[in-house]
Amino acid sequence: MAGPLTVPWTPPHDPETPALSVVDMHTGGEPLRIVLAGCPEVVGPTLLAKRRYMRQHLDHVRRRLMFEPRGHRDMYGAVLVPSELPDAHLGVLFLNNEGYSSMCGHAVLALGRFALDFGLVPAPPSDAQEALVNIHCPCGLVAAFVECEGGRSRGPVRFHSVPAFVLATDFLVDVPGHGKVVVDVAYGGAFYAFVSAEKLGLDVCSAKTRDLVAAASAVTEAVKAQFKINHPDSEDLAFLYGTILTDGKDTYNEEPTTNICVFADEQVDRSPTGSGVTARIALQYHKGLLELNQTRAFKSSATGSVFTGKAVREAKCGDFKAVIVEVAGQAHYTGYSTGQ
Repeated sequence: MAGPLTVPWTPPHDPETPALSVVDMHTGGEPLRIVLAGCPEVVGPTLLAKRRYMRQHLDHVRRRLMFEPRGHRDMYGAVLVPSELPDAHLGVLFLNNEGYSSMCGHAVLALGRFALDFGLVPAPPSDAQEALVNIHCPCGLVAAFVECEGGRSRGPVRFHSVPAFVLATDFLVDVPGHGKVVVDVAYGGAFYAFVSAEKLGLDVCSAKTRDLVAAASAVTEAVKAQFKINHPDSEDLAFLYGTILTDGKDTYNEEPTTNICVFADEQVDRSPTGSGVTARIALQYHKGLLELNQTRAFKSSATGSVFTGKAVREAKCGDFKAVIVEVAGQAHYTGYSTGQ
């Protein structure tokens, strides 16, 4: 990772409270607030250790960035930190309204563009059409490929995931208010429960967002209470991040399949959810509904934005059969600010 970024100007502020400088972006409508300067040093020999340190000692930074008056309950953030991995260009800690994510696909897409434009990776040749950015996420190393022209990003970005796998299929959970519901649990850098919204009496494309949030949250709490999540590499990754309600269209089709992700503390992802697309591709491949390098489009029921995804090769994660998934989307800059 390159040296610290310099900020040209800071407005008047209380010297007892360090100012925070941020760049705001979005991917598929889902915000990302990237800290440029002002965050205290995050201590730890590994990225997961840094994640634990920030949760224990620097959570006030997350709260300042995510919550009102500077943010809102669906704000999302990223703190850049050094990585211990020799192949990583940068490390990142993801922030949400509840705590610290293990993976975030929409953020990786945005960070790929940001890293190229802000000089965090070596400048590509002037005639290069794509630049590689290796981003160390809490779940592992993720490779982002940034479309570029003249050494600057153009907007489209794709990434290759960590090994994605299925933890459970057709698992029956008792969901209060809905009875017995069959769910799948899959991992795409984070664990999600997947269920067709129709099984909960809802249409993911037309139901009110608050009704989808309530149903997804009920599923999340039921799965947490009735199913043990485990990850072969680290207990830090062994938690259910949220529930993704789908339109039930898991069999391959050239038309987009729609879903909505409710994660953390009932936070709604406005994008199709990059890590969720990763896990859903792994689930469809596991069930024999999708072949390698067969591209599907995934649509957000919140905004209508679309990511594409495909399983590019088989892999392993511990004893689990897994796939590396490619997810593609469009990242945008929305602003820059410095303040308290």
